[in-house]
Amino acid sequence: MTDQLLDTHCHIDAYANPSTVLAAAAAAEVQVVAVTNSPDDYRRMTTLLPRTGAARAALGLHPLHAHRLGMSGVLRFSRHAATAAWIGEVGLDFSPAGRDTRDIQLQVFDALLALPQLRDRPVTVHTRGADRIAVQRLTDAKIRAVLHWYTGPLGIADDALAAGLFFSINPAMLRSVKGRTLLARLPRDRVLCETDGPYTRHDGQPSQPADLPTLVGDLAEHWGLDNEQARCQLLANQSFITGTK
Repeated sequence: MTDQLLDTHCHIDAYANPSTVLAAAAAAEVQVVAVTNSPDDYRRMTTLLPRTGAARAALGLHPLHAHRLGMSGVLRFSRHAATAAWIGEVGLDFSPAGRDTRDIQLQVFDALLALPQLRDRPVTVHTRGADRIAVQRLTDAKIRAVLHWYTGPLGIADDALAAGLFFSINPAMLRSVKGRTLLARLPRDRVLCETDGPYTRHDGQPSQPADLPTLVGDLAEHWGLDNEQARCQLLANQSFITGTK
């Protein structure tokens, strides 16, 4: 089991200075799952990341790109799937931004879930506005999923827990009543950390993986633990989801 914290959802390629962000993460002893939005982005990410170090590229096909990438995108995804330690960002988005493309999103998501490679590695999943359908699909496919920045109903969160799914928590969630209410509902052993950087903020700046120790402190306070106890819990959760326990 690694003794380094894991940022399970970070958009490294969206920073102006990815190498600086990765260096800061390494200095803070934080590992990074660098999610991508398409197979082509994944291919570029694998060349960006150092061959040695604490970052690994995740193979993604973002639901808001499904209408553009289509089933040919699924084919390209499948060609890379064997090389990816993590899968993400994938999922469904039936918010106003994705409502008109829900049919192709469902086709693409179902095709991805049918790939055998998704059954033996962790998958970070976007479910905005499509929580019930996404959780049901993940449950039926027996996917080892992490629900990223979950904002759906608590009853569906309960269904996800019953199916063995995990939830990744970021700093923005802890600043919202809805996020704190969700965290209070979750067993400690189903919680992972994420930043969703650079799309969340920390001290007025875009969040980055090196900020994770602060998030651990916030989780410790919420759980009524000291920081080391919270850290040990999160390390155990990471080991379980990655299959390294």
